[in-house]
Amino acid sequence: MKWIAATNNFNKLMEIREILSTYGIEVVSLKETGFDIHVIEDGNSFDENAYKKAIAVYNALKLPTLADDSGLEVEVLGGRPGIFSARYAGDNALDSDNNKKLLEELKGIPISKRRARYVCTVVLIKDEDKVYYGRGECNGYILDEPRGENGFGYDPLLYIPELGKTFAEIPSELKNCISHRAKAIKDLLQQILYEVK
Repeated sequence: MKWIAATNNFNKLMEIREILSTYGIEVVSLKETGFDIHVIEDGNSFDENAYKKAIAVYNALKLPTLADDSGLEVEVLGGRPGIFSARYAGDNALDSDNNKKLLEELKGIPISKRRARYVCTVVLIKDEDKVYYGRGECNGYILDEPRGENGFGYDPLLYIPELGKTFAEIPSELKNCISHRAKAIKDLLQQILYEVK
């Protein structure tokens, strides 16, 4: 089984590819298809943005297409950065820029009040009549400074109490079993398997 991954984000592509490989699903990148597209993510939710990406690629290639939209929601900031996570510090912001802005906004707030969660929505379009949504979350706290060298995005700042570590301090093999993206994909796959049964 092959699915197209509707993303130009290399880190996301690698995570999606690794997660789905355990289910025997091959993930083909946009680069491998020779198709190049930039979808403007102007939806009002993770669901809307993920769908926009999936349908744009599906309409062009007519192949099963998976897209995701994900981000960090910080409770004390009213859910920000949310759907703007990737461009929190500006349209061309680096992960380090976004992390720096987040820490500046949380300055003076104790760790105990910095509850946050990663949220991910994945959308799979198999054909015009079959669209599936999966959702996953991971809860934790935002630290005062980055810890760890792995991962990307806000991984060095999101501390997961159950692990005693940030996402950037754990190996990718573990992250790809417990992350918000892994949970969203598992949710989506369970719906497909249920339908088959």
